[in-house]
Amino acid sequence: MGKLLIVGSIAIDEIETPFGETGRILGGAATFIGLAANQFEISSGIVSIVGEDLPKEYLSLLKERHIDLSGVEVVKGGKTFYWKGRYHNDMNTRDTLVTELNTLADFNPIVPNHFKDADVAMLGNLNPSVQMGVINQMEQRPKLIILDTMNFWMDNALNDLLDVIKKIDVITINDEEARQLTNEYSLVKAAEKIHEMGPKYVVIKKGEHGALLFHEKDIFFAPALPLEEVFDPTGAGDTFAGGFAGYLTATNDISFENMKNAIIYGSNLASFSVEKFGTERMQNLKKEEIDKRLHQFKALTQFNIELE
Repeated sequence: MGKLLIVGSIAIDEIETPFGETGRILGGAATFIGLAANQFEISSGIVSIVGEDLPKEYLSLLKERHIDLSGVEVVKGGKTFYWKGRYHNDMNTRDTLVTELNTLADFNPIVPNHFKDADVAMLGNLNPSVQMGVINQMEQRPKLIILDTMNFWMDNALNDLLDVIKKIDVITINDEEARQLTNEYSLVKAAEKIHEMGPKYVVIKKGEHGALLFHEKDIFFAPALPLEEVFDPTGAGDTFAGGFAGYLTATNDISFENMKNAIIYGSNLASFSVEKFGTERMQNLKKEEIDKRLHQFKALTQFNIELE
């Protein structure tokens, strides 16, 4: 069974959308990555930090899905990372109303010994110094190191981020972040520049417009499934990353051809994540639903054309 190490936040979120408000609910990059990766036959573990204020049932929810939490530090008297945001009517733009790093501000990740030989490491969106700290603790280099990051770190910790990018195999960022990182408007040129920074594979997420995979001169595009309603896009990118990493861990195949499948699996799971607030949809997802939607993805992209 493949082994996946997940590094990221376990958070308390509060979300406002045109569909309503949630109050305080479970969130965080590691949470969504873990729930998505859990759809595959793998061994997964999370490295994170939380405060005593995190409801115990949230950690129980992850444990019940056989996600190893021995790398999750609970700080006595501490408070969990908290984020509150409001989405606009188009559901593509949002305003951050409150961000409280709390225990995450002084996060010193400790990788459990039994995950220092993980096959795949998924570095969720965190301070690059934390991500580097995890890489340095691995007893042997994972077959694949995947990095997710965002514009905040490009603005505030660019040199540290570039050091991490040198050491990874796959980077997943959105189109705006790819342009900011490279100063290139063309995503093809942006991907070429990012390749030169270190990663063999570049995944550029385009939200409701799908995702692009770049490897040397090869390009693959996966559409996003058109949905009637999107309730909450908060965890979509992390769910995508979790599906991508989980599939590659389970199949033990990191070729470009197999990464195409991983992109589809990630997009498929992300399409479920947005259908309910927070983690609700991912908690109750059934294999039959996943398979049925995979057929929809296939029908969306399959065609026959005669070429001379």
